[in-house]
Amino acid sequence: MKAIWNNEVIAESNNTVVVEGNHYFPPDAVNKNFLQSSGTHTTCPWKGLASYYSLQVDGKINKDAAWFYPAPKEAAQQIKDHVAFWKGVTITP
Repeated sequence: MKAIWNNEVIAESNNTVVVEGNHYFPPDAVNKNFLQSSGTHTTCPWKGLASYYSLQVDGKINKDAAWFYPAPKEAAQQIKDHVAFWKGVTITP
């Protein structure tokens, strides 16, 4: 699977974990050069506290377009530190 935004491959892996229709990419499959830390957090009742990244590619920013769970609840341990995408990021095989 590939995560593509602004004509750049942000992440690529054959080992994504699909949860609620979202592909979570392993941490080492994500090009961290495109990630900017964000202060945004949301809470999922069964996964826990999510943290966000904004994407920066060729001077364009996609605010909070990626999220991850650094310390997920027990039911979501399989996605610990894995990164998922939205806000116009295309996920393709």
